[in-house]
Amino acid sequence: MTTDAASADAADRETKEAADFGFEANVEQLLELMTHSVYSERDVFLRELISNAADACEKLRYEALSDAGLAAQSETPLITISLDKDNRTLTIVDNGVGMSRDELISALGSIANSGTRAFLDRIGVEKGDAASSLIGRFGVGFYSAFMVADRVEVATRRAGSSEAWLWTSAGKGKYSIAPLDPDLAPPVGTRVTLHLNSGSDEFLDAWRIESIVHEHSGAVATPIDLIAAPGEEAKRIADGVALWTKSRTDVTDEEYADFYRQLCGQFDEPALTVHWRAEGRTEYTVLAFIPGSRPLDLFDPARKSKSKLYVRRVLISRDAELLPAWLRFVRVVVDSADVPLNVSREMAQKSPAIAAIGKAIATRILQELTKLAENEPEKFNKIWENFGAVLKEGLHEDPSRRDALFALARFASTKSDGKTRTLKDYVADLRENQTAIYYITGDDIKRLAASPQIEGFRARGVEVLLLDDSVDAFWVTSALGFDGKPFKSVTQGQADIDAIPSLEADETETPAPADTGALVAVLKETLAEYVDDVRVSTRLTESAACLVASDKGLDRQLARLLAEHGQPAMLGKAVLEINARHPAVAMLSTTLAAKGRDGATDAMFLLLDLARVADGEQPVDASAFVKRLGALIARGV
Repeated sequence: MTTDAASADAADRETKEAADFGFEANVEQLLELMTHSVYSERDVFLRELISNAADACEKLRYEALSDAGLAAQSETPLITISLDKDNRTLTIVDNGVGMSRDELISALGSIANSGTRAFLDRIGVEKGDAASSLIGRFGVGFYSAFMVADRVEVATRRAGSSEAWLWTSAGKGKYSIAPLDPDLAPPVGTRVTLHLNSGSDEFLDAWRIESIVHEHSGAVATPIDLIAAPGEEAKRIADGVALWTKSRTDVTDEEYADFYRQLCGQFDEPALTVHWRAEGRTEYTVLAFIPGSRPLDLFDPARKSKSKLYVRRVLISRDAELLPAWLRFVRVVVDSADVPLNVSREMAQKSPAIAAIGKAIATRILQELTKLAENEPEKFNKIWENFGAVLKEGLHEDPSRRDALFALARFASTKSDGKTRTLKDYVADLRENQTAIYYITGDDIKRLAASPQIEGFRARGVEVLLLDDSVDAFWVTSALGFDGKPFKSVTQGQADIDAIPSLEADETETPAPADTGALVAVLKETLAEYVDDVRVSTRLTESAACLVASDKGLDRQLARLLAEHGQPAMLGKAVLEINARHPAVAMLSTTLAAKGRDGATDAMFLLLDLARVADGEQPVDASAFVKRLGALIARGV
């Protein structure tokens, strides 16, 4: 083998053998990606820079605990934002720990190298006061400044050092560091100056900056001042105190009410305020309000909860879905140091911690509502009036909470006399031989109270729940019952109440006319297109007829709701029940016997249409219904 051939063979073997390589990166493109793809909203740059400044102040406080020299040098923590429209600059100054030259290189010269993470590693702290007060973790937030700036300058002096440094970059993959005249540097801390690009004029307006700070960073532990223009007085726009971090005993009712109005955008008083701190495997603070009136978006189809999630006092999400949809009316602020975030810190990652927090908040809210119902029933009744329809969604959607919700639930009934009653009240008043909890569903409580289907129940003193919320048609079908008693619709199947004695002990029932069977048979044949069956009713005492669902059919209201939402097949034919002792039915039997089927057809359709109208439906044929009524009036009836 020749020398050239041997060399080629060796090179070929080398290319086929395993080897380790380092990643290569185009830093300019990586920085472009960080500043334009990680964040969804440009205004978060201010949140990130304020978070860095707050961390710097907290680091100085921590280091000053063990260094008397730093303690003497440190001042009351403060972050100052200054605007200069003429020079198109936005400046953020903090009096925190500052950075040395090496720290500048490490913190700002390496993407995803977190100074906060390094600080915690250096002091050996993972959890506790120091960790919970510091915000930064990923080392990418600073670079969000290049979303709005053509050039960024960082002037800094490390606490305890006489040297100052100026870091400069245009965000194109390179940066420079140069010594800075101490007279031009902050006495201690860091000054970040953004030379804003042409598309960032909004960030030169004081009102815009103030609104961003209030939204994202108003709760950070360091006060924030704003200087709207060179030479103007500083305005305090955040006091460094988050209301929820205070002890409940240190907050007045008026302070809670003011915060509630800011949080919810409403002008009423909160109906219930719940404030607590949870400790254990996951630590977090919760401040929750139940509004004093219904929010305008209570029945928005999206059914999203409105929870503000903070991590170490920095807003992460204004619409975190921590609570189930049936608690969406509760306005919540949650602050935790244990919630994992995505790299942009714009959303919380789905995790056991998030799930545990949401579950615990729901449990606590139900506990507080239960206590309120027991101790202040009038106050609770107002909450139920506003939000009972939403809470009842939990009866259908959350079986694990059903018992707790049943204890809270209040219902109108045939015995409530304009008020509401609990299921416990209902069961305590069960009639002899009554084995079920009876209800009727619909959308108009007055019509429900006058429904012909409940006449027989009323005559026997059997209480009927009047359920007029849309969700009622669903939860009664999924709930097994209460206190061992099943829920049963009075508009579905046979009434099955013959065993319950009438309230009128001496009442003697008039026997049904002998020819009722013939009438039922003709009605079935004549109305077969519109009804599934015709039968003599045991539930009617006053009305001539009513419609009910078949024994195996869906409750009438539930079937209507499903039909309205694209399932028309669910709304099958109803069963027509007639009151054989009613004068109108007796007259119809007489007419049938005297004139035959043709002579009684109009009366039979009138009977059906009256039942449909009483059930909230249109007559079979509105025009024919009007003519039949006119003819009836013309006969002087």
